[in-house]
Amino acid sequence: MTRLLTLLLALFALALPARAADDISAASRSVVRVVTVAMMDGEVVGFGHGSGIAISPTRIVTNAHVVESAARYPGNVALGVVPSEGQKSYAGKLIAIDTARDLALVEISEGRLPVAAIYTGPLESGADVVALGYPGNVDLATARSANDYITPRTPTRSEGNMSNLQTVDGVAMLIHTAKISRGNSGGPLVDQCGRIVGINTAITRADDGDSPFAFAISGRELMRFLADADQQYTSVGTPCLSMAEADARSRAAIDADARASAEANAAKNAAAKLDRELKEARAEEEALAARENRIALAGVLFVIGALAAGAGLMFYGQKNMRKAKIAGGVGAALILAAAVLFATRPDAHAEIAEEAAKTPATEAPELAQGSLLCTIRPDRSRITVSATTDVPITIGKDGCVNGRTQYTRGADDRWQRILVPNEEATVTVASIDAAGRDYRVERYLLDAETMAKARETRATITLKSCTTDPDALAGLAAQQDAIRSALPPTPHERLVYRCHPAGGAAAAGAR
Repeated sequence: MTRLLTLLLALFALALPARAADDISAASRSVVRVVTVAMMDGEVVGFGHGSGIAISPTRIVTNAHVVESAARYPGNVALGVVPSEGQKSYAGKLIAIDTARDLALVEISEGRLPVAAIYTGPLESGADVVALGYPGNVDLATARSANDYITPRTPTRSEGNMSNLQTVDGVAMLIHTAKISRGNSGGPLVDQCGRIVGINTAITRADDGDSPFAFAISGRELMRFLADADQQYTSVGTPCLSMAEADARSRAAIDADARASAEANAAKNAAAKLDRELKEARAEEEALAARENRIALAGVLFVIGALAAGAGLMFYGQKNMRKAKIAGGVGAALILAAAVLFATRPDAHAEIAEEAAKTPATEAPELAQGSLLCTIRPDRSRITVSATTDVPITIGKDGCVNGRTQYTRGADDRWQRILVPNEEATVTVASIDAAGRDYRVERYLLDAETMAKARETRATITLKSCTTDPDALAGLAAQQDAIRSALPPTPHERLVYRCHPAGGAAAAGAR
């Protein structure tokens, strides 16, 4: 049965599209079209739209001027939110508006959206940036009816460069060269890792051949607006690296760790060698002294025995047979004892060899067990959308993690669990090496179609807790291999943690 299930899962995995990881495409899935519809006496009398970006599964940031009519005429203007994926649009409700910063927060009452992260680090002049949104001139060229404006579709991307940061009417603005037009308002300006660096809001006029420039409200202003609205958000401050750059940096860190470990082992071996040499020297001195003492004692006994034997001969010549026998017997015994002592004199190296022979050989456990605390290693990670707080892990028997999540050994000999959530558009591969020193979290930000098929694969096995049943473990391993084979070649994010033993009970931080 297990073999049949493995074959079915493998065949199913071949049908899943394995797309390459693209941070901008992943960020595009968080972009929405924000629509305003003006009604009067039950009839549509006005229509407008802009762009927005999800900063929580149910809340979107856009420009204040995109939704200003809904704020001014709440009884006559309806708000709509059109995701970039799926089959339906959602009604929106205005939660907060700041006309000075030209920012607004809109909430949807149903549905969930992939969440984008805000970049909090420095953005250098000349950095590559991408504008995402729904420009009106593209709509005019492609839309065939009003229905096209409320049908989910992928936003348009436009690449450019960051020019500089300027203050306009007291608001920090990023000036950039990514092309935008009406309809891009409220859409994000992102870096090459897909993190929000600004919210597009305006463009310069291109009169008399002047080149147009675009303005985006800075991430700093965006975070202040969200703080004023008591809205939580995800933020990341690490520099944007490609996965190739992150891999190269990780290899350099691994090489540095290997060199440091080799140097430490060399120093440890040198100290052990010196200690052994000192022990051998002391043992040799002690053995030599014992050897010399025993030889001296044997010599004394031999001399005394020889004298006793000579006395026996003397008594024998005097015909005193009784004394001759006693003296001869004592002499013979002493000479024999001297011979035994000389023959059993100690070997200088016997004690050291025996001590070395007593050292037991240790075997590495199949999977380390116990409580661990794992700390992020930025030098080995590519961080794009996730927090990097410490992760407590408790490893039990047979790969049971935190008492509830079953891990299985993967093809790379790491113990892993692939998590496919029902709501989030993210597949997470969590794994740990057998020694329990290296914990890794890889995240794949996938499109709706791939996520749906990954969920179908996950549904073939309903293992919800830890188990020692071989068939259940084999089925889980086959399911995970099927999901993993359908993932892109590289993840969007890789978090690498170094783990150390932790005292007490570990919290349930790792899945």
